[in-house]
Amino acid sequence: MINYIWFIFIFVGTIVGVLSGNGSTLSSSIINSTESSVKLMISLLGIMCLWCGVMRIAEKSGLTDKLSIVLRPILKIVFKDISKNNNVMGPMIMNITSNMLGLGNAATPFGIKTMEEMQKINKKKSTATNDMAKFLVINAACIQLLPTTIISIRAACGSSNPAIIVIPTIVTSVTVAIMGLIYCKILQRHF
Repeated sequence: MINYIWFIFIFVGTIVGVLSGNGSTLSSSIINSTESSVKLMISLLGIMCLWCGVMRIAEKSGLTDKLSIVLRPILKIVFKDISKNNNVMGPMIMNITSNMLGLGNAATPFGIKTMEEMQKINKKKSTATNDMAKFLVINAACIQLLPTTIISIRAACGSSNPAIIVIPTIVTSVTVAIMGLIYCKILQRHF
């Protein structure tokens, strides 16, 4: 559906631009925006490689393992029904830990594995369990201790202090995660 909406925006914008006599402005805007997009992507590539290297060092140094030790007791409270199942808790902890450290690409396979393991113990295969919904909310809220992607984008766009968003990001993502869990708890009574 979103593809149709974007097509309509682009098509109508192009027609209006040509009919209003702004065809040359339209074509120069297209060229300038594609050029700036390529420059942004190239600068992001270098910055993302740097952050991926830093995150890999954090992973190899055991920082992710230490973070998972802290997370396990919290997740046992949140996911009471599945907390004793190591097949579920192992990939779940790795998913959340990876997301917290800004390793979104590494988090995805762990998230998929977690949902597959939850589905194996699901009694009603056609309906998601409350724990599945909670995990999805936590994964979507994605508590960020180090928002590497946003820092990289800000640096690539010339921000004088790209990391200034770290504390607001932590506060916002924790608030969103807590509110999401509260809403899950409220809604699970009705559904």
